[in-house]
Amino acid sequence: MNNLSPRQIIFFGCLLAFGASFLNTGFLIESGVSVSHMTGDISKIATESVLLDSKNINNLFKVLTATGGFICGAVFSGYVLHHPTLEISLPYGRILSFLGLLLVSSYLIYPEHLFLTIYICSFVCGAQNALASRFRGTVLRTTHLTGLFTELGIFTGMKLKGYAIESWKITIPLYLSLSFFTGAVVSSLLVLRVHDKWLLIAGCFYTLVGLLTVIFKRLYTARNLQR
Repeated sequence: MNNLSPRQIIFFGCLLAFGASFLNTGFLIESGVSVSHMTGDISKIATESVLLDSKNINNLFKVLTATGGFICGAVFSGYVLHHPTLEISLPYGRILSFLGLLLVSSYLIYPEHLFLTIYICSFVCGAQNALASRFRGTVLRTTHLTGLFTELGIFTGMKLKGYAIESWKITIPLYLSLSFFTGAVVSSLLVLRVHDKWLLIAGCFYTLVGLLTVIFKRLYTARNLQR
C-alpha cells in the first residue's frame, strides 16, 4: 500500500529536512557540534585526536558523542521499521512524535547535561535519516545535503543529456535542499532571540509533525479502503 505521490513525499520530506537543519544549526551555533551529518564530525575526530590538549579532548568527546548517538538512532529505526523503502503502513508518525518528546526532554536538561543533550539530538537525527532511504529508486535523505545534491546533479545531468527523467526526481532533492536551508536560517534567527528555547521549539515541531503524519495515515488508509 505505497501509492504516495511525489507531492506528498515532498511535503513531509520538506518538514523533516527543515526540522533536522533547525536542530543542527542550533547546536552548531551553541556548541560547535553537528548532530545531523557525520562527515565533518569524523574529520574533527581525526583532527582532535592528533591535537591533544584539554580543549581538543573536550571537543573530541562531543564529536564522539554525536557520532555514537547518530549511529544508535539509525539502529533504532532499522530495528523498529526493518524496511529501507518508504511505506505508508509503517509507524512513522509515532516514531516522529517519540523523537519530538526526546527533544523536549533534552531541553529540560540542557545545558547542565550537554553531552547527554548532544547524544539525544544526534540520536533523533540518525533515527530520522533512517526512517526511509528510498522512494521509487531515489535515495531520500533529510538530515544533510550531500546526498540530495548528488541526486539533484545526477538527474539534472541526465535530463540535459536527453534522458526521460521524471520531473519529481529533480524537484524532490531541490525542495528538500531549500527546506534544509530555510531551517538553518530560521534556527539562526531564533537562537539569537530565544537562546536555549530553540531546542524546545524543535521538540514541539517534531511532535506536531508526528501527529500530522498519524492523522494523514489514518485518512489515507480510510480513503483507500473506500475505493
